[in-house]
Amino acid sequence: MHMLIYALVEASSEDEALAAGKSVFDRLVGISPHADGVFDYYVTFDEADVTCAGHARWGERPAAAPVESDAGDALLEAGWEATVEEFEQTLADVREALPKLSDEAVMRDEGLVRHACHKLGAYRGPSVVLYDEHGHGIRDRERLNLILDDTRECWIVPADVHY
Repeated sequence: MHMLIYALVEASSEDEALAAGKSVFDRLVGISPHADGVFDYYVTFDEADVTCAGHARWGERPAAAPVESDAGDALLEAGWEATVEEFEQTLADVREALPKLSDEAVMRDEGLVRHACHKLGAYRGPSVVLYDEHGHGIRDRERLNLILDDTRECWIVPADVHY
């Protein structure tokens, strides 16, 4: 499966932002030392020769954009909307399943309810769309606002990941 994820990084240029974003994505695929990969691989949008991911799968996107630009704002909005949609759908799944299941059924993961609970609590991986420059998931609006407020030159870097 493929999905788009986004890294929010502090940088003074597009090249610096792209390098910082790739460092985040390296952590998420387990390339960095002491990193536990949660995705199989990634493709950033500066890679024009890839035929099955990135531009080929998702269309044109900037390789990196200042959050305060129109392109950056659009990427951030897409990332935040995906975050909210994933959370709301998973929470609805958990709320629907739990009242119908016994403790034993939950323990057996009937209806994948334990999996849904795991997704709800995940800090990295397919249920998390936005990441900070350390590879930590941004899962709530307060954390997102804190990053945006505390970062002098905030850039957003998209990547197509496979999991």
